[in-house]
Amino acid sequence: MRRLSAHLKCFLMTTVYKIVAADLWRAAEANGGFAGAGIDLNDGFIHLSTGPQARRTAKLYFEGQADLVLVAADGPSLGEALKYEPSRDGDLFPHLYGPLPLAAVLSVRPLPLGPDGNHVFPHDVD
Repeated sequence: MRRLSAHLKCFLMTTVYKIVAADLWRAAEANGGFAGAGIDLNDGFIHLSTGPQARRTAKLYFEGQADLVLVAADGPSLGEALKYEPSRDGDLFPHLYGPLPLAAVLSVRPLPLGPDGNHVFPHDVD
């Protein structure tokens, strides 16, 4: 039942997030879309997170890294290219099989490091 409930909950999440180096994102904006970072290109899809998953993603994969941005995208506008698949701890994570079009981007905000060394997320990301 937990897996089904988590699966249904994912479909209720309309905003998905990508944590990315600011310079890589600026290049994506100049090129008209985001094809992914190194790990995305290696894995064949763009790793995204839901709001509740984003903080742990930052802690596990971006700890201590400065000059990051948090890109918010409209999940439903990504269509069938967006799939929720089991990943860390069996949690269903959004994976985008294709480039992230700029038209789907809702916001791009800095993801600074706080005094404690953790990233400071915007208050509306939960």
